[in-house]
Amino acid sequence: MAHVKLSRITKTFGAHTALRDLDLEIRDGEFFVLLGPTGAGKTTTLRLIAGLDKPTSGRVEIGGVDVGEWGAAERDVALVLQQYSLYPRYTVRQNLEFPLKSNVRRLPQSEINDRVARAAKTLRIEHLLDRKVDRLSGGEMQRVSIGRAIVRSPRIFLMDEPLSNLDAKLREALRSELKDLQMKLGATFLFVTHDQIEAMSMGDQVGVLNGGKLVQVGTPYEIYHHPRDIFVAGFVGSPAMNLVDAEIDDRRIRIPSARLDLPLDARGDGRLGHVRGPVTLGMRAEDIHVDPSGPIEARIYGVENHGVEKIVTLKTGELIFKATTSAATPTEIDAPLRLAWDQGRMHAFDRATGTSVSERAARLPELA
Repeated sequence: MAHVKLSRITKTFGAHTALRDLDLEIRDGEFFVLLGPTGAGKTTTLRLIAGLDKPTSGRVEIGGVDVGEWGAAERDVALVLQQYSLYPRYTVRQNLEFPLKSNVRRLPQSEINDRVARAAKTLRIEHLLDRKVDRLSGGEMQRVSIGRAIVRSPRIFLMDEPLSNLDAKLREALRSELKDLQMKLGATFLFVTHDQIEAMSMGDQVGVLNGGKLVQVGTPYEIYHHPRDIFVAGFVGSPAMNLVDAEIDDRRIRIPSARLDLPLDARGDGRLGHVRGPVTLGMRAEDIHVDPSGPIEARIYGVENHGVEKIVTLKTGELIFKATTSAATPTEIDAPLRLAWDQGRMHAFDRATGTSVSERAARLPELA
């Protein structure tokens, strides 16, 4: 079993607290992505599971066993890093064989050959086996690095931003390959990244870290559509969610910076009818659409053409926000555009705490 559980983990480095009271659970055979900005504590979490660091307090379990006193080798985990950690003067075959020839394993050459052949076939690097590593491309080197992990048949694969040094097209290809590999192996993967596209496209579960605290865990759909707080709402999504100060009262929404005062429609009332007072209102760009009779009149401030769609930056009053339109929509700079939004997909966050009040409000009728 490769079930991983962290309980009330705190890790300090001098006066700096990297993790605080972290609870995290990764199920056996799950592809779990730890997502967060630089300095959030992602790599520290991975190193604690690997046994490269010890927590200041808390408990690390693998397969239901406390491994706090176990070294990295005893935990039987494999690390894949953004630096490839290969021996440049060795061939690909020699690099793949290396972890199997340690005094700890002492595998017969026939089994080593079999494991190397299976890993090479899985990663489609059979034609590279006799090539020196220093003659490989970045993508090929990363495949070899992953192969070195595969041949060991570890209990857990720990991956620390392994795609960040690759170009965009290769990252896209390897994202798909890694997910396919995990499903073939049925292995437990912990993948650390700051890239939300990697997180949303690969993870069975995504945990969002911020300032050493795990702020939300859920499926990619849950993280995107039901953010628990304003940090998750603003961090996950491209373009980022539009966030604006607003007031809700008497079933009306007032946005002073846009000089807007609008009634809640039936869907909006179902979502925010129980909310009162000042909030931070959140709207996804794809939930704002062109509508000749829409209540919002804005001017086009900027345009990003993404081929099948455009991300349009708009301005009304002092408010600047983004909307997604089809590629065919005329979008001349400074041209007026009338818009509406789907009120049933609005988000509202407590101005003081940053926590979602729209999710609570949407659940109130079910709880009554």
